[in-house]
Amino acid sequence: MHQDPVSTADLYDQHGDDLQSISVQFQDFGGRLSFHGPARTIKCHEDNGLIKETLSFPGNGAVLVVDGGGSLRFALLGDMIAKNAEANDWAGIIIHGAVRDRAELASLQLGIKAIGSNPRKTVKRGHGTVDETISIGDVKIRPGAMVYADIDGILVQH
Repeated sequence: MHQDPVSTADLYDQHGDDLQSISVQFQDFGGRLSFHGPARTIKCHEDNGLIKETLSFPGNGAVLVVDGGGSLRFALLGDMIAKNAEANDWAGIIIHGAVRDRAELASLQLGIKAIGSNPRKTVKRGHGTVDETISIGDVKIRPGAMVYADIDGILVQH
């Protein structure tokens, strides 16, 4: 799926407080630096079982937003899961946590934002919740909310 780049700065100028800006400073890891779509959400802590399962299904242009609690102790996303996401038509993945396999992630036509990286992989117990409202920083993200991301940051529609 190809998306035209969207400028979060321009969007904010046009829509102002109809959009919330996540102040947490994310890094770009995927090959697509601008992406957007309706949110799917996961809340999990140092366990990527639900992420792997969710991204194995068609994304239909959605953005998976993961509240990993900001933990950098384990990577919640690696190259194999990300390749599944790309193949299954996800627009992007935002992880409030860590990723690994950075070189491979950068080669994918997938938006990937996280707060850091760690080569250590997680266990996959499937603990956590899917498609409930989550919070990253002071922004609440509900399933279905439009999420816009680029090199300037991440905006969420109320």
